[in-house]
Amino acid sequence: MKSAISILVFCVGALLSLGMVMLYSSSMVQVGAHYLLMQLVWCGAGLVGCVAIASLDYQILRKYVWWIYGFAAILLVLVLIPGIGLKINGARRWFDLGVARLQPSELGKIALIFMLAWYGERFQRQMPNFKSGLVTPGCFAGLLIALIFVEPDRGTAILLSAVTCVMLLVAGVRMRYFIPPVVLAIVGLIVSIAYDPMRMKRVFSWLYLEENKEGVGYQAYQAMIALGSGGWNGLGLGNGRQKLGFVPEHHTDFIFSIIGEELGLIATFGVVLGFVGIVACGVFIASRAKDTFGRLLATGITFLIGLQAFINIGVVTSALPNKGISLPFISYGGSNLLIMLTSVGLLLSVARQAPSPVGVEVKNTGDLPNGALGTPQTT
Repeated sequence: MKSAISILVFCVGALLSLGMVMLYSSSMVQVGAHYLLMQLVWCGAGLVGCVAIASLDYQILRKYVWWIYGFAAILLVLVLIPGIGLKINGARRWFDLGVARLQPSELGKIALIFMLAWYGERFQRQMPNFKSGLVTPGCFAGLLIALIFVEPDRGTAILLSAVTCVMLLVAGVRMRYFIPPVVLAIVGLIVSIAYDPMRMKRVFSWLYLEENKEGVGYQAYQAMIALGSGGWNGLGLGNGRQKLGFVPEHHTDFIFSIIGEELGLIATFGVVLGFVGIVACGVFIASRAKDTFGRLLATGITFLIGLQAFINIGVVTSALPNKGISLPFISYGGSNLLIMLTSVGLLLSVARQAPSPVGVEVKNTGDLPNGALGTPQTT
């Protein structure tokens, strides 16, 4: 477990450090150090939250699950109200706090994971049943996902739907109950995209990128140019050209392309390897958790980070249509960074509370009776 904790902390620290460097490099021409300073403030708050949560017993948070869920739901409703939520590019996803913007869907991610972890433990015996295992938790999860979907933020809604599926399967939902609703959800998503002209343009620009490189596919095409021009070793830190107005979201959703351009394929592979390390450590921590709540909590957090990184990198490399999802620990965005670091704190808390291996626990149990745990039996 100590090795998993060490690797997890190292991977998060390395990605966080790279993110700060690349954030300054990608934005220094336009705004100087403004984005970097703002990100450092959020990073400081996130690290405080990470250390505080890691030092606690995560089981204490079980009693506050529904308070967190209710608070997140209220914020997601409020952000949809004109005059309260801030509308940018047709989407109402933020609260304007003056000095910063708060995105309530980030809190919704943690609230959803907490709720599913609590429910999966509380009704563990009933999870194989259709109603208790799928319908009831699906309704609670569907409420938050639907509120995020109508902002609209389909990328985050898809991400949370995938995390929900993973957590329910780990909790014990039977596959024969699980597959039909998933198929219906996919069909519903396809229909909603088909009747959304903007999303359909994104899909067609993804399928036919070359034909749409001057229109909807402009950003994705420029990102591919950035990745291709970087080669193995990159053009050098600060020497990227695509950040000079060619890739509009170069400091947020498409910062991975700037990493590839300036630091090369080796650096991008290192980023992927860092996220693989986080997922591997998270899965190990979940498998060693001392209770079902911790196991589901660690599973949800691990796949939240891993799937978000997978989607972002897939979009930047044009393996997936544009979803508007940031790269954890690296992209500019205070709300996301705060939640991601807090989530890492939860993973560390689950790891700290995990039981020691049997051999370690009983190595000094010489007073146990013959045949007890850890004491060899004589025959």
